[in-house]
Amino acid sequence: MKRLLAALMLLAAPAVAQTGAAGDVARADAAAKARIDAAVPASGFVGVYTVYQGPRRITGGSVGVAAVGQPGGFAAESVWPWASVTKQVVATMVMQEVDKGHLSLDVPAGRYLPALGASAPTLRQLLRHRAGLRNPDDSVKDANGQPGFYTTGETGLGWCLRGRGAVGGQWRYNNCDYIVLGAILERTTRTALPALFAQRIAAPLGLTAHFATAAPADVDEAWNGGPDAAERATLVRYGAAGGLVGTAGDMATFDRALLSGSLLSRSALATMWAGDPALGHMALGQWAFTTPLSGCAAPVRIVERRGAIGRFQVRNLILPDQGLTIVLLTNRGDFDFGEIWQGKGPSHAILSSATCA
Repeated sequence: MKRLLAALMLLAAPAVAQTGAAGDVARADAAAKARIDAAVPASGFVGVYTVYQGPRRITGGSVGVAAVGQPGGFAAESVWPWASVTKQVVATMVMQEVDKGHLSLDVPAGRYLPALGASAPTLRQLLRHRAGLRNPDDSVKDANGQPGFYTTGETGLGWCLRGRGAVGGQWRYNNCDYIVLGAILERTTRTALPALFAQRIAAPLGLTAHFATAAPADVDEAWNGGPDAAERATLVRYGAAGGLVGTAGDMATFDRALLSGSLLSRSALATMWAGDPALGHMALGQWAFTTPLSGCAAPVRIVERRGAIGRFQVRNLILPDQGLTIVLLTNRGDFDFGEIWQGKGPSHAILSSATCA
């Protein structure tokens, strides 16, 4: 009997220890939630936010009214423009093809898209905005002073491929780089980009995110404060450079899939997240850098993908070493997120609250 009791006590010991560890995690999560939920409104942010640590949702919600001067807040299921987070997704699909040996980062991309010609940039140069392509920001302005590429003028791949400069020059942000990358993916996979995204990312992860169409796919995509018909038409023109739409939860799920290794091999992910200090820490489709955060004992590695189209802005933040993902979506185009590396501003404050006790 004594031996049986001793055995039962031994079996029970791990469960007690596990309960204690689970309690510690729950208390840490609750403390982080309290810090974040205080820091987000204190920063002046208006919109939707969500924070995960690994598979655990730490917190999320919304701040402020969805439409200025009207009642009603934001809803978690609202479909937002992802703007240039689309580039992060396209970069991921490019790296999936690199993982498979179907694409190479450092050969002339004319091998994959003959229209680029003999003096084509490499995929790495396209991903890092050093391809020398025409820039939509320089297109003829419309009646409202906006680049016509996004509104009423000529648009698309053909426009991007004419009048190119030398490859490998100075860094300049350029949406044509990703329109070309989208065309390369379509040609090499023999799949239209919206379908490729659905097959490779949306369906496996259970996302509702998709590439925008000129008309809402269903009534659930229309919300007070969300994109109107003209804005949706603009998103379509961005295509592979900024045409994805989805919820904050969709974006956080995509981030967690990157962290877990379910979308890319560890070597491909490390390549994609290798920021180049000479290019302002530009990695492949995102920025990656290490910087101090308030309250942290040591500098923290951060992967940042920002985006803005019209009155919509997004910050998609991944902290690989902490397993943290933070998504911020706002329809206040004039909101100043600040620069994390400068050690001040809303982004820095919210990151610090999530990361550093």
